[in-house]
Formats: sequence, structure tokens, C-alpha cells
Amino acid sequence: MNDSLHFSTPDDREELARAEVYGLLAELFYAPPSLELYEQLQVAPTVAPAPGAFLEASWTELVAASRRLALAQVREEYAALFVSIGKPEVFLYGSYFIAGALNEKPLVALRHELQRLGLERPDTVAETEDHIASLCEVMRYLIAGDDLAVSNLAQQQRFFNAHLRGWTDALWTALADHPRADFYRAVSLFARDFFAVEAQAFDLIEA
Repeated sequence: MNDSLHFSTPDDREELARAEVYGLLAELFYAPPSLELYEQLQVAPTVAPAPGAFLEASWTELVAASRRLALAQVREEYAALFVSIGKPEVFLYGSYFIAGALNEKPLVALRHELQRLGLERPDTVAETEDHIASLCEVMRYLIAGDDLAVSNLAQQQRFFNAHLRGWTDALWTALADHPRADFYRAVSLFARDFFAVEAQAFDLIEA
């Protein structure tokens, strides 16, 4: 899931920026940030990595959090929020927010959609396909992949509306309101703003 996509010379910087944001969110939710990624966040310019001033405030907060907190603290926070032998503090799976339980009908529908797109979960990935990191990876592929029959705006709109739009606000709110969330509160607020921009853009296609 963490393998980087190799982008060929992009014609559209905005599309590349969108793909990179999805990739960043996938990395941050799949596992605590690596030392390399965390160091990149700490020195990142406080200008949104995707067009639109609306994102800049929450992006600045995310960069500020990475500068304020040690990586060890972020790793501890990730474990406290998302890793548990029993029930984690915050679930990262769409089925939980949509159906109230894991491995429910939303996951079945998602698997059918991924099969249609010719995508499947790598054997090395333990998380089910409705994990927010996996879904962000799919969006990154639909933006930046080489197969234009799959990686195009219509597929992005369809996938986002069907498998992300209906539940991710609840995830961002759960994280933003959680008393133990600090770095991941900043991540969630940036993700909320980015997803709002995405939803608005997809709505304009339908207008």
C-alpha cells in the first residue's frame, strides 16, 4: 500500500497535486509517518500542496503539529487511537461508519467496484479494502495511473461519491473531537478541508 506511484511527466500540475495529497493521507493513516516523511513535513512550506487558499490554514496547522511534536509522540498517538487488541479508539474503516460494523455490505460493494476497476488488495496488506488509507490509494491511482480507461475524472467522481463521500466526515469529526488526538487532529482537519474541495469539484461536473 505504501509503494510510491511513479508519475510520468504530468500535463496538469493540479492533478498531480491532488494525487500527492491522497498519497500523503494514505501514508499517514496506514501507519505512523516514517522518519523521512516526518522530516519532510517539518520543513514543508506552509502553503497548501493543492490549489485553493481554503486548504492553507489546515495545512499550516498540520505542518505546525509536525514541528511541535516529536515523532515518538506521533507514533504513540497512532497506536493509542488506531491500534488495539480489542476495539480501537477510532475505526478507520468505511463499513464501520456506514453499517455500524466491520466487514458488512459496504465492503462487499467496494470489492465489486475494485474488481471492475481491475484492482485488488496486495497479499502483504492485512487491512480490508475499506480502510481509509486503501481508499485514498485508489483515488491516487484513479488520478495518476497510466491506464486512461480507468484513471480518469469520471471514475474518480464515481468512486469518491460511492465509497468516500458518505462517511468520511464522520471519521474526521471523530478524530477532531477525540481528546487523545493531537497530530491526527491536524491531519483530520486538513483531510476534511481537502475532501470538501474534492466534493465541490465533483459537484461542478454534475452541474
